[in-house]
Amino acid sequence: MRAFYLLALAVVGLCPTPVVYTQVQDMPLYVSVAGPTKSPIGWVEFCVRYTPECDTQPSTPRDVTLTEKAQHELTVVNDWVNKSIQQVTDMEHWGVDEQWDYPSDGKGDCEDFALLKRKMLIRAGWPREALLMTVVRDENDDGHAVLTVKTTQGELILDSKRPEIVLWYQTGYRFVKRQSQADQNVWVSLSGNAQTIASTRSH
Repeated sequence: MRAFYLLALAVVGLCPTPVVYTQVQDMPLYVSVAGPTKSPIGWVEFCVRYTPECDTQPSTPRDVTLTEKAQHELTVVNDWVNKSIQQVTDMEHWGVDEQWDYPSDGKGDCEDFALLKRKMLIRAGWPREALLMTVVRDENDDGHAVLTVKTTQGELILDSKRPEIVLWYQTGYRFVKRQSQADQNVWVSLSGNAQTIASTRSH
């Protein structure tokens, strides 16, 4: 896996010009956040296996400013992981219904993609407070995991199901829960529904 993120970061200079994320008028920049909720069992078990990575203290929430360099790094990491990792189910991969892990053998499902993107961005100097593992319901109402990147221009979603990085309300997903910005080991409920917002704004 170390070779994975080193290779991806090494090709940053070869990546095409990144997309500029433009806020649509009247669209909410951020998902509505409610109170603490139960952590996904996949995250809990991940922290048992990777204890040093989860042994962190509460910290001040931080939103990233989307400089050209920041957009460039996001594009490189998202594109590289999506193209380099083979999508397989946890049952095919691990023989269990649910396991969050790094795709160190080049295979993984949605949460493994998100975990690797998060790890690579942290290694590149991004604050973990702005990189939030997130659980959603997708267009088929199936459970799905993505990485939310909190920025001053809105919440960007890095997704294993699409090549482009989009703002949260462009996903068509219902947002369920994610890590707290103040403490990665605390999860908070979300009430954002991108499908409802898109439908409302179209009338």
